[in-house]
Amino acid sequence: MLVLLPPSEGKAASGRGAPLKPESLSLPGLAEARAAVLEELVELCQADEEKARDVLGLSVGLRGEVAKNAELRTAGTRPAGELYTGVLYDALDLGSLGAEARRRAGRSLLVFSGLWGAVRVGDRIPPYRCSMGVKLPALGALGAYWRAPMAQVLPEVAGGGLVLDLRSAAYAAAWKPGGEVAERTASVRVLHARMVDGVEKRSVVSHFNKATKGRLVRDLLVAGARPTGPAELVEALRDLGYAVEAEAPARAGRSWSLDVVVTEIH
Repeated sequence: MLVLLPPSEGKAASGRGAPLKPESLSLPGLAEARAAVLEELVELCQADEEKARDVLGLSVGLRGEVAKNAELRTAGTRPAGELYTGVLYDALDLGSLGAEARRRAGRSLLVFSGLWGAVRVGDRIPPYRCSMGVKLPALGALGAYWRAPMAQVLPEVAGGGLVLDLRSAAYAAAWKPGGEVAERTASVRVLHARMVDGVEKRSVVSHFNKATKGRLVRDLLVAGARPTGPAELVEALRDLGYAVEAEAPARAGRSWSLDVVVTEIH
């Protein structure tokens, strides 16, 4: 099982290990593309703070993020699973997993990134600020920039098993599974169901959507679930107590759509 995750804007304030070693990162097929993004981002942030803030979409109060980007090559690093601290990662709580579940996380979880393309949770990276929605002056929109290298690398990474896609739209733009990989892919959204004047209403709640996805992944890791395809994933999630509605693709080469329906927000 390969689980595709978005990163988070929230990150640990600083690294605490050795500086970045690009050659140590997983998915070496992305190395050349990573180097190009890293070079332009560092140069931009070293040369002109105001321009960098504008390109990165940062307020004056976040100018410190520009300074961090300027020092990416020498800054301390952390495993990606520790670096990201947003809602999804708080709910996933990788640090409290048992040894076997942590090993499963290292093998299964892939975090998409505007800067790195995609990394595994054990890859050591420094704190940074560069979303997939950024448009760098020379490389252009990162969502589009990453499509070609991702198309070369990700099908092999996906192997022959299930792909569980929990990415937000901006990060999903960087790689869309195609062909038979798509047929083994399940995209998940979380819907909050509530009764209004006797009628059930459903809505997506951003914060809760992220938290539920984090708990969902954690539960699969702890249970040691090994679904081989979307249909088996539906059964595994139902066994774990989730209310899941599944929609199989209408034709070949398309992915499955799964709704996880919840009635309580927490």
